[in-house]
Amino acid sequence: MVGVASGMSLGGLIPIVHTIAPFLTERCYEQLKIDFGYQKLGGNFISVGASYDYSTLGVTHQCPSDISILKQIPNFEICVPGTAKEFDSLFSQSYNNGNPTYYRLSEYKNNIDIDVEFGKANIIKKGELATIIVVGNLLDKVLDVTKNINVTILYYTTIFPFDSQMLKNNCESGKILLCEPYYMGGLDYKIISTMYPKPIVIDHIGVQYNFSEHYGTYEEHNQENGITIENISRKLYYLLNI
Repeated sequence: MVGVASGMSLGGLIPIVHTIAPFLTERCYEQLKIDFGYQKLGGNFISVGASYDYSTLGVTHQCPSDISILKQIPNFEICVPGTAKEFDSLFSQSYNNGNPTYYRLSEYKNNIDIDVEFGKANIIKKGELATIIVVGNLLDKVLDVTKNINVTILYYTTIFPFDSQMLKNNCESGKILLCEPYYMGGLDYKIISTMYPKPIVIDHIGVQYNFSEHYGTYEEHNQENGITIENISRKLYYLLNI
């Protein structure tokens, strides 16, 4: 499927490829890397299932590793919208820009739509004590925790290319809590290189780096991985008191 899509791109068309995340990224990595990345072809790759939306089908249908995989392909763009409206906006802005672009979709969405721009982060809240970088559909949980806390919230729906300038301009404290709905630490290098040589402290919310060996609901998987309001609150308060 991905190989055929690259032929379509070579022929002047704009391909759109869609399937569940592990099938599209893990099983097709070589085709994405060589047929699109190396050949510098444009195309759109739209997944569904996110990390573990198909929670009861086991690890074969789960894919917390997709961002870790695709960020290894030079010039591959990655979007993680938090709502259907945000996806529509990002896709409309970028689908024909000539680059390979991955859109990571989830069945679980934020309760509010943000007016997003491809390649740009949004300032949701401005504060002084720390900066929270939140990706995709974790925004609701972060907002619940920070209602009365003096922190900055930066919302990233495009993570590659990374909006470095937004972070530089909004991280005076040097304290960062990174909240990602996939294997944690996906943006660490971008954050560290952006803030260098300023010393920073980073803590993480995200999927633990191991295989899930349990079956259950989406929220039970979140609980197992510490992607909860309680854990966000605990890590934020610890960070503020360092």
